[in-house]
Amino acid sequence: MAEVAKEQGSTPPRKVSYRKSKARWHPSMQAIPVPGIRRMVNLAATMKDVIHLSIGQPDLPTPKHIIDAYIDALNAGQTGYTMDAGLPELLVALRDYYGKRYNRKLTRDNILITSGATEAMYLAISATSTPGRQFIITDPSFLLYAPLIRMNGGEVKFIPTRPENNHQLDPDDVIKAMGPRTFALILNSPNNPTGAVYPRSTIETIVEECAYRGVQIYSDEVYDHLVFDDDDYASVLSCAVDLDNIMCISSFSKTYSMAGLRVGWVISSQAAIKSLRRYHMFTTSVANTPAQFAGVAALTGNQQCVRDMVNIYRERRDLIMKLIDETPHLTGYKPGGAFFSFPNLPAHVDGSDLALRMLKETGVCVVPGDAFGEDTANALRFSFSTSCENLEEAFGRIIPWMAKQGF
Repeated sequence: MAEVAKEQGSTPPRKVSYRKSKARWHPSMQAIPVPGIRRMVNLAATMKDVIHLSIGQPDLPTPKHIIDAYIDALNAGQTGYTMDAGLPELLVALRDYYGKRYNRKLTRDNILITSGATEAMYLAISATSTPGRQFIITDPSFLLYAPLIRMNGGEVKFIPTRPENNHQLDPDDVIKAMGPRTFALILNSPNNPTGAVYPRSTIETIVEECAYRGVQIYSDEVYDHLVFDDDDYASVLSCAVDLDNIMCISSFSKTYSMAGLRVGWVISSQAAIKSLRRYHMFTTSVANTPAQFAGVAALTGNQQCVRDMVNIYRERRDLIMKLIDETPHLTGYKPGGAFFSFPNLPAHVDGSDLALRMLKETGVCVVPGDAFGEDTANALRFSFSTSCENLEEAFGRIIPWMAKQGF
């Protein structure tokens, strides 16, 4: 065959080698760290007999009437798109619920339904963060905020909170931190990772100063119902004169154990919502439709289920405070809400290294403090979104192990 090919003047096929190339990621991707939570959970997934005090999602079951509403929506064929702003029935339910709760007149045009509070915060930050704009956030804080700000060119300015002050935010520190480039402040109360609940005096002082200076406030209030010691929860919706510089963000995830159903919202001025609706159309378009019907049932149904869950979390909070106090080398405090405690280790101890060793040697998974801030490397986040039995078992392993550590 080769001789025939040669006689006919043909040449053998040319060998081509292709150069391997990497994906050309946008440089802003460098602002996204490897989440400390995911690192620990991925390792735990390869192990047996692990007790998780790590992930911040409810372990309690979703109330039955909410599940029934979801199933009814599916059976009724409610599987298409809703309006881009959200299901009209849910917009009305949110308007009525929050209008009554905070004695504030709202309209449907003040609300945008999103795919969880994460999308709501993504829209708010990425639509406004830009070079030259400074955002003030607490240290520690939820790990979403700072990377999103930096990805879009904004600057992050941290205000530390301390365990000896129950991680309360001092409004004087906020005011002192403000300067000519300050564009926005991100509030999160009850706070993740600390569980701190800011009193009304703090929120009112901050809201008033931001209104005076024209500084935006993005208030992450996803834990707004999980408050253990004070029924007077201070939302920006009840403290602000108007909504011109306010975006209040929340979801059904924590309050009603609906984390996987992915429905959240933004409440703001009509002008802000109008702009965010356009952006939302090109991100997720609409939130999960049957889940929005479930949300209507959550808001309009009997709220005893929420009170029952809060009582359970309060019992666990009290237990974990006791257990942390009994643990060598941990310094705790009293978290007022959410389902987190964020105790300190001795100042020179690397919490990331200790959390890794503790997981490998005891089978208890917690999250190191450096996942949440630049000044919290010697802290650990404990989630008490698990049973009292699991908490007792986990600390039954942790306490003797910590006693052996030669700090």
